[in-house]
Amino acid sequence: MRILLAPQEFKGSLTAIEAARAMTLGVRDALPQAEIVEAPMSDGGPGLVDAMLAAKGGRRIDVHCADPLMRPVVASFALLSHGTAVIEMAAASGLVLLREHERDPLIATTYGTGELIRASLDHAPREIIVGVGGSATVDGGAGAVRALGVRLVDEYGGDLPQGGAALANLARVDASGLDPRVRTTRIRIACDVTNPLIGSEGAAVVFGPQKGASPDGVRILDNALRNLAGVLEGEFGRDVAALPGSGAAGGLPAALVAMLDATIEPGFDLVDEVTGLDAKVAAADIVITGEGRLDSQTAYGKTASGVARLARQHGKRVGVIAGHVDESYVPDGEFYAVEDLRSDGTTLEQSMAGATELVRAAARRIVSGLVSMGS
Repeated sequence: MRILLAPQEFKGSLTAIEAARAMTLGVRDALPQAEIVEAPMSDGGPGLVDAMLAAKGGRRIDVHCADPLMRPVVASFALLSHGTAVIEMAAASGLVLLREHERDPLIATTYGTGELIRASLDHAPREIIVGVGGSATVDGGAGAVRALGVRLVDEYGGDLPQGGAALANLARVDASGLDPRVRTTRIRIACDVTNPLIGSEGAAVVFGPQKGASPDGVRILDNALRNLAGVLEGEFGRDVAALPGSGAAGGLPAALVAMLDATIEPGFDLVDEVTGLDAKVAAADIVITGEGRLDSQTAYGKTASGVARLARQHGKRVGVIAGHVDESYVPDGEFYAVEDLRSDGTTLEQSMAGATELVRAAARRIVSGLVSMGS
């Protein structure tokens, strides 16, 4: 019997690789002779580099760049064996790099993400995949393109300060210094949300508060992004204001689409394509996936739902392990078995501290149940 294990990270406790290894232990407990295939996954957020390296091989390259507050930090990207560069914006521009009192999307910047893109160009990749998610920023990607040589200037011709709030004063974009290598390199943005750049579902309103923005800060950022969108459309002919996904990660895709001709793609589908997950599902007898939380958003491009969709297409039984199943989650029969690590009253702190053993036990129960179901 072949068992495919395809979890994404359990945020704050297990990486996707660690989760897959814990699942392997549980499957071995129940089926010592099973053939196990580990396929750590990501929907484009943190864990993307690990998932791609695990599937395709390659190397991790460290880069000295700027964090969201322009302080020095070492971040890394992956150069896969077939020539694709993979970047997680959270590595340089992530919320995890800031203490809670430092969170301020009015001044936080994606400049470090642009530095990672620039560093990857030194290796002449055939394409660059940028995973968005977990960012500390709401700057519409302005910092990233500045690291690639673009100038953002006010009405007096002066360079704008870093951060989202400064975009309210953007009058013109000078792209004459843009690194020419980006013109000949395909850039793909792996994104797990469809939020537009501005408005009630936009980057500032939906994501600003979790990054430290006050109600006044949210209004400032939304107006600033609205101005950015207008300037980008006027100078590059690309209307990114309502573009689905342009509001992801504080709007990073907006500038990359308008200036670099990047494409926004569903993160899970992109990872599936590169890693060959579909073929792995087809070859498996049982599939187990997992992630930190099942909720009302699970069906909209999240890893667990994507794995279940592939399993259904191939007629495979699939189970899921969740750090927590939120009351907003409505089962629709996509999973044959659901394991909630907190279903017995375990607290969040307890589940995170004991995640490895809890995932192991849950995997053992799932595989035992699914085997019995098929016998």
